[in-house]
Amino acid sequence: MMEQFDINSAPLEIERKFLIAYPDIEALQAMPDYRCVHMEQSYLESSEDFVGGRVRRIDDGNNVRYVYTYKMKISDLTRREFERELSAEEYEELLGRKIPDTITIEKDRHSFSYAGLTYELDVYSFWDDKATLEAEVESEDTPIPVPPCVTLIKEVTHDRRYNNSRLAFNKGNIE
Repeated sequence: MMEQFDINSAPLEIERKFLIAYPDIEALQAMPDYRCVHMEQSYLESSEDFVGGRVRRIDDGNNVRYVYTYKMKISDLTRREFERELSAEEYEELLGRKIPDTITIEKDRHSFSYAGLTYELDVYSFWDDKATLEAEVESEDTPIPVPPCVTLIKEVTHDRRYNNSRLAFNKGNIE
């Protein structure tokens, strides 16, 4: 099973998140350093002996990886993030801890570079008119240039309804 970890010594993750119109996939594919993976993401219940978190099945078309992640919120933009690769067996075992009445989020993650930043654009299986765009940055006040391949609707960094964990609870609905 999972070993203990010290979340306070985990690396910091600072990211901004945006709601965008459903993207032109061909335009994304033309962006520098483009790649795409399919993800299945499930959220896990905490218990007396387990801290919860999430598991992902990541398929790049050639290989499948499994990852466990636990995040601790520092601010709306900043979190401590512990991650560890899993075996297929560990992944299946942890799926048994999936929070009841939540969906497994399925999405295609399109990653690319623009203006010195790496962007991750998530196209979800339950939306056909919108997607999300994230940029991981060095500091909370880093400006985020909007890539020309996306149409920005609004920033949702501070809107918890767009957190993947909330989307799993609400089955993709924004309430």
